[in-house]
Formats: sequence, structure tokens, C-alpha cells
Amino acid sequence: MSIVDEIKRPIEKEMIEFETKFRSSMKSSVPLLDKITHYIVKRKGKQMRPMFVFLSAKMFGGVTDSSYHAASLIELLHTATLVHDDVVDDASHRRGFFSLNALWKNKIAVLVGDYLLSSGLLLAVDKNEFDLLRIVSDAVKQMSEGELLQIEKTRSLNMEESVYFEIIKAKTATLVGACCAAGTSSTGQSAEVVEKMRLLGEKAGIAFQIKDDLFDFGYGVNIGKPTGIDIKEKKTTLPLIYALNKSSYLQRRKIVNLVKNHNENSAKVAEVIEFVKQSGGIEYSIEKMNEFTNEAKSILREFPQNEANQSLEKLIDYTISRKK
Repeated sequence: MSIVDEIKRPIEKEMIEFETKFRSSMKSSVPLLDKITHYIVKRKGKQMRPMFVFLSAKMFGGVTDSSYHAASLIELLHTATLVHDDVVDDASHRRGFFSLNALWKNKIAVLVGDYLLSSGLLLAVDKNEFDLLRIVSDAVKQMSEGELLQIEKTRSLNMEESVYFEIIKAKTATLVGACCAAGTSSTGQSAEVVEKMRLLGEKAGIAFQIKDDLFDFGYGVNIGKPTGIDIKEKKTTLPLIYALNKSSYLQRRKIVNLVKNHNENSAKVAEVIEFVKQSGGIEYSIEKMNEFTNEAKSILREFPQNEANQSLEKLIDYTISRKK
């Protein structure tokens, strides 16, 4: 049994039922749209977000209809943002599959993203899930702000660590926070408990993103050598920020020049990766990642100790131990 299967065990039936409900939430009478949404379902990932929703709900007493609405709403809005992201980034692949814009061009991909977004909003309105709608809409708003803040700040490659955390909190962590908050809210918990669970998810989401940063430098992956994709895309990640902040003026100027002007040159990218490793950027990022993970688990210990709680802890650990 894989670690993901082990984590899913308390919510196995719910995850199977969720797939059916999620598929029906995307149904359309337009054949092209139905074909595309079928393709979206086929290329689903590990489904970590619905897992956060259902485990949070189960920890507080059990999965309700509202929990299914929450998971579907989050997946619809999250999928919409991914479809739009691929258009913005001109990406041709997503999770090993062709992206929608690669197969059906940008115009159709944007319209499909809009359809998924409106399907999620209508699902919440039709089911009178206004608390859930507020939680998830706020997360999507922050994700858009995070993307724009990143575009604005990464041009100079002179980012403060505090700005980096502001960006990843908005871009990645708020949605994980929304999953935990929505799952908890679906069982009728108090606003205080919902907020604590949102914070737990946010901290787990920050750790998740730092792990993604570390993959670029070859940490914790099976592929043998670093990819340097973030450097090629001039993305400012935590290991690089730390290394640049620790370097001399001349060294910093040299590395910034390599990232800005020689990011297509594999040898130069390897030089930047080596600089980050030598400067302690990897160790520092691992330390920060573990710090956020432990803070999330510390909040979890305040809540009912049951099988769902244990699986949530395993899921938090998995966000930083995964290999891709």
C-alpha cells in the first residue's frame, strides 16, 4: 500500500463518491465542453486538496453533504486557475499530460476556465453554501494577487524573504488553508476552530511550496540531477534568496547576471545551483520547511485524536517528503 493510499484510508469511500459528484458538477450539454471536462477528470493528480477537506471534516465528526460541496467547489475553482495559469505561462504540459491550451488553443482554454469557475460559484449558490463560497472565493482572490505580486517583484531579483513568504502564502498556501477551513466549516464548527484549521492548512501549504522550491535544486527527487527550471524561468525561490542575501556585492551581481541573461545556458544554470548549495541555501530552506510543518502539526494536536487526525498528520508530512 502506498503512503497516499494509507492516508486516504479513513476517507476511502468518500473519495470514490467525490469523484462521481465532481464529474457531474462539470457536466455540460455542449459536446466539446463535455469532451474537455472528461479529459480534465482523466488527468487528475493525487487529489491532495479534497483529502484535506474530507480529513478535516471527518476529524470533527463526519463528512456531510456540505463537505462534498466544499471539495467540489475547491476542485472546480482550483482547476479553473490551473487552466488559466497554463495559458498565461504558455505551458504545453500539466502533470505529464498535454495542457488544454496545447490541445485546444488559448481561446477555448480560457473559456473552459471561465466555465469551471462559474460552475463552482453556481454550485455554492444553488446549495446555499455561502460560508464556503466566502472561504474559497477569498482564497482564489489571494491567489491572483500572489501571482501579480510575484510578477511585479521577480523582475529585479532583489526580493526580501518577507515578500517571498507573502507571495507563496497567497499563491499556494491560502488554497490549502481554504480546504481545511471549508472541511471544518462543513461540520458546523465555531468560527474560532475554522480559523485555526485554516491556519494549519496555510502552514502546511507554505511547507509544500518550499519543497517545490527545493526540487529545482535536486533535493528529495529521484531524477539524479537538479532541473534548474525555476532559474531558467527567472523565479526567485527561497534557496536563491537566502544565498543572494548572504553573498558579497560582486558575487551577488554575478549571480543575478547569470539568472537574468544566461538562464538558457545549462552550464551557467548549474553554476547558480552550485552557488546556492555552497551558500547554505538548501539547508536553510529545509529548516524553514520543517519549521512550518511542525507549526501545522502543533495546531493539529489541539483537536480530536482519531484516525482522521492521524491521517491529516501523515498528509502534512507527505507534503514535504513527496518525490515530485
